[in-house]
Amino acid sequence: MNKTILIIDDDDMLRKTLAHGLKNEGFEVLSANSAEAGFEILSKISVDAIVLDRMMTGMDGLTFLKELRKSGNQTPTIMLTAMTGPENTIDGLSNGADDYLSKPFQLRELVLRLKNIIKKQKVSDVPLPDGLLFIDEEFFIKNLENLSIQPKLLALSGEEKKLLKSLITPVGNIAAAAPMVAKRLRNKLNVVLSNLDIITVRGRGYKLVQVQPDNDKENEAKK
Repeated sequence: MNKTILIIDDDDMLRKTLAHGLKNEGFEVLSANSAEAGFEILSKISVDAIVLDRMMTGMDGLTFLKELRKSGNQTPTIMLTAMTGPENTIDGLSNGADDYLSKPFQLRELVLRLKNIIKKQKVSDVPLPDGLLFIDEEFFIKNLENLSIQPKLLALSGEEKKLLKSLITPVGNIAAAAPMVAKRLRNKLNVVLSNLDIITVRGRGYKLVQVQPDNDKENEAKK
């Protein structure tokens, strides 16, 4: 499945050039000409990585990134900038950037850096809720009552899988998604895992929560 990149840059020529180059490298690409437009896109769908210009009209890239991280969104982000020097790099990295690339740069370098920060965000590197497995880019459900039973594939669409990845890296992360995508994923999880649910965080997105099974709740009530 191709990775989706969101480019946020107010330079029309650079944005179009990057989009064309990244598509040729096999990425799916979304574009925004401002930080505000970037927020609008992220409120509807999740992406695998963001390429973010630091200096833009309106909200600048650094402010955008601070607000994004404050909302709980941990999408890997490369900040592009003409502002060189170690102090600017430190400023970007300390405020949530996963990498920092100075202009001008070669497309190949950007592609390698994108692949690197996406790889670091592997779901297999984070602890998963009980009953959920992630193997070879697919989610599986294991039988907690009988571990000898082979785990079953959790059939998810590309958007549902992206959302679930965002929700568990780490668990408690708030991720934006289209309401229908979140609803379908919630329904699929509810059928197979009674200990997990997806809740709506008003104005911010969705969050995966671990809940007590009904029998545990009944036992608590009897005490």
